[in-house]
Amino acid sequence: MPELYNEEIISQATHTKWAGKTVHFAREIDSTNLWAKRAWKEGAQDGELFVSEYQSAGRGRFSRRWSAPPDSSVIMSILLCPEFSPVKAPMLTLVMGLSVAQAVADLGLDVGIKWPNDVVVSRKKICGILTEMTMKQDKIGCAVIGVGINVNMDSFPEEMADKATSLYLESGHTFDRAQVLGLVMRHFEKNYESFVQTEDLGGLKADYEKLLANLDQPVRVLDQNNPYEGIARGINPGGELLVEKADGTVAEVNSGEVSVRGLYSYV
Repeated sequence: MPELYNEEIISQATHTKWAGKTVHFAREIDSTNLWAKRAWKEGAQDGELFVSEYQSAGRGRFSRRWSAPPDSSVIMSILLCPEFSPVKAPMLTLVMGLSVAQAVADLGLDVGIKWPNDVVVSRKKICGILTEMTMKQDKIGCAVIGVGINVNMDSFPEEMADKATSLYLESGHTFDRAQVLGLVMRHFEKNYESFVQTEDLGGLKADYEKLLANLDQPVRVLDQNNPYEGIARGINPGGELLVEKADGTVAEVNSGEVSVRGLYSYV
């Protein structure tokens, strides 16, 4: 029997005060991020959620193409209308990464975060997150966080099989996608409220580091001009990765400028 997955079912599974209380659903859309931004221009409000079965123009980080077979994934974007400074917006990606990881942990899987926001199970990625914002004068008009979670996919193309996995492949059973989405929204609402209070990750640092797969692990910082290796020691309140170099100095690594890999693998 096909899984029921629509506006009403998703709304029933989302037990929050404001995050995802209003759900918009489409079988197919160009991209849920683009949809959310268009809706904001037409008056959509803070916390509205845009969910699709399939997106024809989905994108990941660095504009990489991203798509998933219908009926297999959670594909969603949440619309936010924050009042904090635009320079704080990149931290929203870490807030959402933490929220997805906590939801996956609730489902009984051994999950981690590869800094800054790749949610990993068995050292393979199960989630992509893309945060974008629209400016209004010098303030944030809206911020949109797009999320794609591999839920019930039973296989991946050969070139991705060693890097990507799904909740189904890791557990051996299928999941109710509305329940997965509802759990993410519950954690996100709580985490986002903490973030807005301090306008940094200070209140979430301990929870984030608990799930940080890179913590106390050797990493390679892929800085174009000056790549180096060190040990990841957690994050600072700004979400930068603290990397202890061989000489004992600690570098603060900004995800917008460089990427980090495990010394011996992706994580």
